[in-house]
Amino acid sequence: MKEDYLRFEEEYLSPYAMRSAETKGRLKTIEPCPLRTEYQRDRDRIIHCKSFRRLKHKTQVFLSPGGDHYRTRLTHTLEVTQIARTISRALRLNEDLTEAIALGHDLGHTPFGHAGERVLNKMTGHFLHNEQSLRVVDVLEDGGKGLNLTYEVRDGILNHKSDGKPATLEGKVVSYADRIAYLNHDIDDAMRAGILYEDDIPKEINALLGVKKGQKINSFVLDIVEASVGMPFIAQSPRFAKAMADLREFMFEKVYIKSAAKLEEARATQMLELLYKHYEQNPSLVPESYMRNTKDAKIFITDYIAGMTDNYALKMFREHFVPKAWE
Repeated sequence: MKEDYLRFEEEYLSPYAMRSAETKGRLKTIEPCPLRTEYQRDRDRIIHCKSFRRLKHKTQVFLSPGGDHYRTRLTHTLEVTQIARTISRALRLNEDLTEAIALGHDLGHTPFGHAGERVLNKMTGHFLHNEQSLRVVDVLEDGGKGLNLTYEVRDGILNHKSDGKPATLEGKVVSYADRIAYLNHDIDDAMRAGILYEDDIPKEINALLGVKKGQKINSFVLDIVEASVGMPFIAQSPRFAKAMADLREFMFEKVYIKSAAKLEEARATQMLELLYKHYEQNPSLVPESYMRNTKDAKIFITDYIAGMTDNYALKMFREHFVPKAWE
């Protein structure tokens, strides 16, 4: 029962872990669940929401990949969750809080990956996917009611980026797990696409982390655990922090900016810009559900486009801009 689990948290978790009974609570008070802790409840609310399901058709790095095995925003989220839970378990942190944050961290991501994020930032003057993720869970989900999550989950979602400062160690674990996941699975996808080969990875990085994807992930995870165990913070050792920074720089140079994986981004960018301008000129085309919480066209157009999957954005583009055949 829930009482047994709360007792387990109190007796077993690290003194620096966040305990479910100590949550700062929700924006709106609700009746407690007789079986689940507050963080378990948040996890379930995220898994069952529409924005979570839409992640399966949102780009991670490769736009409209031909193979079945490339990552999507959903599989990225699941890999982040697995890595984050492993770290939290080893450090005796709250796995349920960690899992809820990880599952929700990218709910506000746009279609076509970071290309979509850059378009909305350009068109509106300010757009960040972590802020949009918080807006999704606070406002947009459940027909405009929001998911009413706990403070700690909301804080972790907002602060999951590398420059964020989450209030809990569980939130910081997710931030590191996000970087570990995307760097390593993006290498894997780039190799599958023939953009990278094992010999391309700098030798000093492979010497420290290992050659295979699993070895690299395990090396990063072990280092974080060793550097953080028994401490009131989450950290990397200096040489692993440098390796992560060097690997990220390498991926930006070889994959994220100039590679064949990004050739379609210019078209996706142009398409989303045209869609945004079209809805600016015709705001009534935006579904009425997006206007329940705001009459500001810039906001409800952004909410609508940010929530689109790649496929739905393409469908809307064809509907608004591609001539229909005469019958």
